[in-house]
Amino acid sequence: MISVEQLQAAINEVAHTHASTPRPVEHLPLLSAVGYVLAENIVADFDIPRQNLSAMDGFAFAVGSELSAGNQIDIVGESCAGRPFEGELSCGQGVRIFTGAVVPAACDCVVMQENTDWQAIASTVDKSQNYAITLSKAAEIGANIRKQGEEVAAGERVLAAGKRLNPADVSLLANLGVAQVAVYAPLTVGLIATGDELVALGHELPNLASIYNSNTPTLKTLLKDLPIVIKDYGIIADDLQATCDAVAQAVKECDVLISSAGVSVGDYDYLTHAIDALGKITHYKVAMKPGKPFVFGELYDDARTVLYFGLPGNPLSCVVGCLQFIKPALWRLAKVSDDDLPKRLVLKAKLMADFSKKAGRKEYARGVYHQDEQGEFHVTFLGAQDSHRIKQLAYANCLIAIDKDDSHLQKGDMVSIEPFVWGLL
Repeated sequence: MISVEQLQAAINEVAHTHASTPRPVEHLPLLSAVGYVLAENIVADFDIPRQNLSAMDGFAFAVGSELSAGNQIDIVGESCAGRPFEGELSCGQGVRIFTGAVVPAACDCVVMQENTDWQAIASTVDKSQNYAITLSKAAEIGANIRKQGEEVAAGERVLAAGKRLNPADVSLLANLGVAQVAVYAPLTVGLIATGDELVALGHELPNLASIYNSNTPTLKTLLKDLPIVIKDYGIIADDLQATCDAVAQAVKECDVLISSAGVSVGDYDYLTHAIDALGKITHYKVAMKPGKPFVFGELYDDARTVLYFGLPGNPLSCVVGCLQFIKPALWRLAKVSDDDLPKRLVLKAKLMADFSKKAGRKEYARGVYHQDEQGEFHVTFLGAQDSHRIKQLAYANCLIAIDKDDSHLQKGDMVSIEPFVWGLL
């Protein structure tokens, strides 16, 4: 049986190959493009700052002015943000200036007002007339000036194709006046749930053997941050022909197909038969708890290849399988660059109680972690770790990753934990 790490590597390799094929490109307004992946490099049309700007509220002094403590400078005007000083300046003169305002071309120094006698004279100054300020501390040439182009130079590539746009990127691009960007068209991801016992949300359960389909809404929310379009094929009955028809339809319409339930070895688990008929299964079963019966394969439609992920019906197994295998693959398929692929957050935490399991499978236990005043993380298991315990998932804030060869952990041992992203700011 393949290990978690081996299956992750195998899926990543296949996804990397598929990601090399061209994808359609569309143009979106900047604010609508957050979470999408850039299809083109973004090049700056102009410098940032566009001119020399003041980094402080204070005074800009003309080139050649005496900058030693006790020296007086004649102030002959002011420069405000959006309203620059347009007069001429001579040595020994300066202007009142504010943060973000253009530094006059004749000036080579900005002195913060705290290093002058401004506070003492401000109430008596008539700004319509020239006045003098005195330096209380020596100034330096070039001080407190944000140089033109020091952050971004015209013609500079500021973002590369393959970058997943985030709010910080929006700030940068908005400063450059970029209102629209070219992004890769979203992947179409199909979802299929199988089982005669399943009932869609919003409907009454017909009998005690019926359960609600929780996996489809769970997967939709887990995948919400991806640049994808989800196509929900609903609940498919435990019938071979119905299953084959649903899979065949999905292959024509999707880039990726994800199913839940029907991939085990039960008499009514027909998905593997449908996959064999329309493609091939490359991996079946992984040494992991929960989620051992995980299926990975390919489906074919003419010249198209659709990646297939088969999750168990158990809700916990569904979540763990999606987090460990499917989300990383979808980010790769979305053509995110290697440098910008989302990273799995793994922390080291101290166990608060003993824990035992059977060796041979990597286990993802549900836990609650916290950070103490010294910055150390501690983690507690949430009761029994049976795969059918649904409530634990809602109460947990992390998965505790326990290596397959470990069978007994003691209180105080250090373990790896993977915090749930929905518990982070």
